Amino acid sequence: MDQFTINLLFVGASFALYIGIAIWARAGSTSEFYAAGRGVHPVTNGMATAADWMSAASFISMAGLIAFTGYDNSTFLMGWTGGYVLLALLLAPYLRKFGKFTVSEFIGDRFYSPTARVVAVICLIVASTTYVIGQMTGVGVAFGRFLEVSNTTGLLIGACVVFAYAVFGGMKGVTYTQVAQYVVLIT
Repeated sequence: MDQFTINLLFVGASFALYIGIAIWARAGSTSEFYAAGRGVHPVTNGMATAADWMSAASFISMAGLIAFTGYDNSTFLMGWTGGYVLLALLLAPYLRKFGKFTVSEFIGDRFYSPTARVVAVICLIVASTTYVIGQMTGVGVAFGRFLEVSNTTGLLIGACVVFAYAVFGGMKGVTYTQVAQYVVLIT
């Protein structure tokens, strides 16, 4: 078997596994779709968060930062990791307690301010867009190399798979898919 066939089997099996997990974890209600029914165990959620942290955007940005500025700026990694910890400790419990699905909902209702809600939405759009650009660039490069296609085609393939498991499984499907990715990354 040549290397391309092995790559194709590996990528195809991964895609089938992730989409299968999403279908297995299919959301049955709005609450399950948006917040996994608020029933995900903390260890499971931690594994999903860790897999997200160890993503393409993380590796590409850290490698680029070190390559262009040297190891002196690798301290950004501590701030980045600390940000995840602060988010988990200072924001997530209040979102759950307040019964809200999004940060902008929480901020708008907590401070009784439609303006605060709009500012939160704008901040989230800017941050999310920046993150997704890095993430999808990494997906395009990885799948382009594995499948011997252009980076654009690799990006489209990866986007279709992510879209499929997000639509089929909602947040519950995404969470359990991230857990599977965590297991792959750790082993």
